[in-house]
Amino acid sequence: MLKENTQSIDIQVTARYLAESSIPKENHYFFVYFITITNNNSFSVQLTKRHWDIIDSNGEKRKVDGEGVVGETPILEPGECFSYNSGCNLQSDIGFMYGHYSFVNLITNEEFNVPIPRFDMVVPAKLN
Repeated sequence: MLKENTQSIDIQVTARYLAESSIPKENHYFFVYFITITNNNSFSVQLTKRHWDIIDSNGEKRKVDGEGVVGETPILEPGECFSYNSGCNLQSDIGFMYGHYSFVNLITNEEFNVPIPRFDMVVPAKLN
């Protein structure tokens, strides 16, 4: 598990290869990632946007921008956590992702970004 803390927001992430959803002969490798976001501030925040950079080992690069995560723009009260999982397909058996979330301080209405730590996506057989 990777963990990063910026502006008193913790981001924890893990990733796992899903062999049952992958078709290696067709260069389709599917990974699921699990994220927990914790608000350690003394004020409430709302996650409004996400940005991802996704890189395959074959040089394929993608950017993904959108509102919230998994169809939600959660509000996190002080000390609260929000967890979700999502997936990513790659065209190679090794890749990585990183990015940032945009939050709004619900007291001042100021927007701020929190980096999502880079995490690797590797087919387990490649680790041997």
